Amino acid sequence: MRNLRLLSILFLGLALNACGQNKPIDKGTLSRDIKKYPQAKTAAYWKQVLSAQAYDIMVNKGTETPYKNPFWNNHKKGIYVSAATGKPLFSSDTKFESGTGWPSFFKPIDAKAIKIVRDISGGMVRDEVVEASTGLHLGHVFDDGPEPTGQRYCMNSYALKFIPSK
Repeated sequence: MRNLRLLSILFLGLALNACGQNKPIDKGTLSRDIKKYPQAKTAAYWKQVLSAQAYDIMVNKGTETPYKNPFWNNHKKGIYVSAATGKPLFSSDTKFESGTGWPSFFKPIDAKAIKIVRDISGGMVRDEVVEASTGLHLGHVFDDGPEPTGQRYCMNSYALKFIPSK
C-alpha cells in the first residue's frame, strides 16, 4: 500500500511537471542550443523587439485564441514572414481553410526556414514548428491537411506578419 501511495505521488509530480513546461523564460538564452539556432537571443532581447502577443506566442510558446487572431480569415495574396526576423515562411498560395480558427498552410515557402521538434507540453505529443534560425515557436504541424502534402501547418497569427502582394 505504501509503494502504491509513493507511486501515485511520483506520477502526480511527473504530470504536474509535464503540464508546467510553458513557463515564461526571463533570463539567459532561450533554453535553445545556439549551435542549433544561430540567431537565438535572450528572452529580454525578444521582449524589447516583439509585441506582447508575439512574445507570448514565440518565446513563451503560447497559443492565441482561435477565430480571434489577425490572419485566420485573411484571403489576401501575399507572404507571411516571421514576426521576429522578417524571414519568409508561408505563402497565401498554400493557405487553406482548415476550420480551426488559425491560419493553416499545406507547406512552407522554404522547408529550411523552419524546424519540426517534438512538443510534449500540455499532456499531448505534437510536432512543434519553430523558426530554424531562432528556435522561436510558430505553431504545430499535423498530418490532416490537403494534398499535395497532406500536412496542416497550424500557425499562430501573432508569430507572423503579412506582406500583401503588389
